[in-house]
Amino acid sequence: MPQRHDFASKAELAEALAGAVIRDLKHGIDTRGIASLCVSGGSTPKLLFQTLAGYDGLDWSRVTVTLVDERWVDASSDRSNAKLVGDNLLQDHAAIASFVPLYGGGSEPDMARIASLNNALIRLPQPFDAVILGMGNDGHTASFFPGGDTLDEALTGEGPALAINAPDAGEPRVTWTLPRLLDTQSLYLHIEGAEKAETLSRALGEGTVKDMPVRAVLRQTSKPVQIYWCP
Repeated sequence: MPQRHDFASKAELAEALAGAVIRDLKHGIDTRGIASLCVSGGSTPKLLFQTLAGYDGLDWSRVTVTLVDERWVDASSDRSNAKLVGDNLLQDHAAIASFVPLYGGGSEPDMARIASLNNALIRLPQPFDAVILGMGNDGHTASFFPGGDTLDEALTGEGPALAINAPDAGEPRVTWTLPRLLDTQSLYLHIEGAEKAETLSRALGEGTVKDMPVRAVLRQTSKPVQIYWCP
């Protein structure tokens, strides 16, 4: 069952979740000599990223960061999750961490570009030490959107990543598949605000995964998710 952690403010949540993730990364470095972190985009994790970047008690040179999913846009675009990570996480002490992007060039994530991307992703150290998911008000997480043209494969496929298009997704997207995201030491769901709390309540209730794909994460038992929420 998911375990929920509620906080009074965004700052308190960021400090608590950053602390948990730093412990995960330290454990990875202590046991394997390296660590890997998979993060989400959007506006919610910005303060979390800045908090992580300011932590100097970790050998960031041994950490590899990648994205849960990405819009198929150039890294210079304000819509790019890679840009968000570069501007907020790969700064300060964390500037020396390695980063593996998901965007593979061009205007469309065609089969050749996805194959090339997967050749790079397959070399990332797994299991991840931490995966941090977000959630949209439509019940999507990663790029597992309701109505996605490859949603079934995204939720069950080997991947590691695949392209997905959905009516409400905007640009074409690329996402790690759910089985790959569940191959992690720690799994977090980071959400903020009353509307997201209401969405979470609906997702935890009855209904299909097809209607709210985040249910696939909440209902799986291989890696229970830690939910971090604040108003």
